Amino acid sequence: MARAAGVSPMTVSYVYSQPGRVSAGTAERVRAAARALSYPGPDPTGRALRRGRVGSLGVVLGERLSYAFDDPQAARFLSGVADVCAAEGVGLTLLPITGGPSDVQRVAEAVVDGLVVWTTSDDDPVLDAIADRGLPAVVHAGPQHRGLPVLGIDDRAAAAAVGRIAFAGARRPVVLGFPLDRDRERALRTGPEVGEIRFPVTRNRWDGFRDAWTGDGGPPAGLRLAVCPVNDVGEGAAFAAELLAGDDPPDAIAAMSDELALGALRAAAGAGVDVPADLAVTGWDDGDAAAAVGLTTVSQSLREQGALCARIALGGPAPGTPPAWQVVVRSTTR
Repeated sequence: MARAAGVSPMTVSYVYSQPGRVSAGTAERVRAAARALSYPGPDPTGRALRRGRVGSLGVVLGERLSYAFDDPQAARFLSGVADVCAAEGVGLTLLPITGGPSDVQRVAEAVVDGLVVWTTSDDDPVLDAIADRGLPAVVHAGPQHRGLPVLGIDDRAAAAAVGRIAFAGARRPVVLGFPLDRDRERALRTGPEVGEIRFPVTRNRWDGFRDAWTGDGGPPAGLRLAVCPVNDVGEGAAFAAELLAGDDPPDAIAAMSDELALGALRAAAGAGVDVPADLAVTGWDDGDAAAAVGLTTVSQSLREQGALCARIALGGPAPGTPPAWQVVVRSTTR
């Protein structure tokens, strides 16, 4: 191709690897010769291997791919990851988890420079695949696994803080929560009968809510956990409506997300239940919709946490302290 363009082989190399060293006219002659010879240019995979870097950061979702776009909090987190990718000039590869045998292979073979894991379960086999690769990696909000760094707020402390507000004066409190394990079964359980919880976020938030309830003298069996299979407003509304129509309707609902809390508020409105006089409701994350409806909630910056995770997965150090959080008290609590 160098002969066809009338240049040296080094000049051809510069056109593709260091274009700033070649004049515009010379570069165009080389590209014209390449088109005439049907030459597509250097193999980007081989070039990446020579550099020891492929220029992409992987995010293991732990959910179906559409979750990244449907869930507001996942979208905030990924926005923070994308901010860092843009600043560092690297791409972003989303790796969904389906629960099938292909998950481990998908993660093990992903062509990436580092990996960010959206929170998953203690027994997720992709964690071993990530640790085995030896790439820079970080798990958002847990679990702890084979020395992989974990970044997230103190969920248990935050749940205890917002729980004390949610349960103030309550006699029939309910926690509207995330799945217990990867089976994602819908269930209603009382405190002593909750059993093993394999998702660290669910476990830590439940422990914190239980701390708040029993710490103020509430009996362990008096706190119920309504396990939702997905984090969705519609699921929260359906479960809350069922509880409010039951024989022992809650007078306080502490939700593990704003989406579930918004569902509870929808159910309360549909049942004619006054909030907060007859039903206190709290959420988690402080998204845009929370302020609009006056929701008391835990505020944290998932965008900032996404950015921190991205920097760690690109080889940066982990911060010495967990990210900040605070309880924002509004009109849905007494």
